[in-house]
Amino acid sequence: MAKPSTKPVEDSVARVDHEVAVGEDLGFQRSWWRFERGAWLFFVVVILLDLAGAFGRGPLADAELSSHDKSVAVRYERIERTGTPSMLKIELGPKAIRDGAARLFVSDSIVGSLGARRIIPEPSSTEIGAGGLTYRFPASRPPASVSLELEPAGAGLFPFDIAVPGLAALHGKILVMP
Repeated sequence: MAKPSTKPVEDSVARVDHEVAVGEDLGFQRSWWRFERGAWLFFVVVILLDLAGAFGRGPLADAELSSHDKSVAVRYERIERTGTPSMLKIELGPKAIRDGAARLFVSDSIVGSLGARRIIPEPSSTEIGAGGLTYRFPASRPPASVSLELEPAGAGLFPFDIAVPGLAALHGKILVMP
């Protein structure tokens, strides 16, 4: 029987100064570094936009509407999140209060799409009309304020109208994000 020959194992990897030489592709490395900088820049921009309120709850999200004669002013969040409560605040001036009461029209989109959950103070009466509801509140002197708690159930862009009957309506839009 023949004796098997033994041969030392040889390393096929090149060595430099007794260390394994690893190939490098400097062009690829530079491309990767550019990609990393771009990714970091993207995330920094997203974080800054979030802090500013571009995705809700911040200075960019806050909005205000006011009639020319200052009879109605509305403060709200123009960017909201699905299922997150928010407040739509309405200030009624002297022209909005007549005979010890204030009447306020809100469009169907506030009640339906934007999910009005509660009205503060509670209206003394509610009338259903074309395109929305008209609430009546006892009010002795201006300014009177009404708050609507909203909690949107779905995403989308929802236009709304708020008005004092007999005066010009205010038109706004709320973007609801998922």
